[in-house]
Amino acid sequence: MRIGMSSVLVDDQAKALAFYTEKLWFLKKKDFPNGEYRWLTVVSPEGDDHIELLLEPMAFPPAQTYQRALFEAGIPATAFISKDIRAEYELLRSRGVRFRGEPLKAGGVTSVVFEDTCGNLIGLVQVG
Repeated sequence: MRIGMSSVLVDDQAKALAFYTEKLWFLKKKDFPNGEYRWLTVVSPEGDDHIELLLEPMAFPPAQTYQRALFEAGIPATAFISKDIRAEYELLRSRGVRFRGEPLKAGGVTSVVFEDTCGNLIGLVQVG
């Protein structure tokens, strides 16, 4: 067994695809109809092509409540790993990504949180 996919709830799949591909420069991997929505995934150009992020629509009301609660509590929905968090932070800021502060080191981890424009906070983490 392996991890091959994770999902992030999004309020608008087209807006999410634009953010994840235009701001983070992820690559669209799969995009096909799935009922009234789409099965829509992206992958990192720096990572394993077999690990996909599903941009999952929030059609289920409890999912909307869950996403809003995480956002209001300041808890990231997921996190991405960076080899050089300071450089990544500056690059993403230059692309218009909205951060909630600057990278901070705590023990062996440096992290910062940004908004994905789709209702989520996302952690950016560098270990070591």
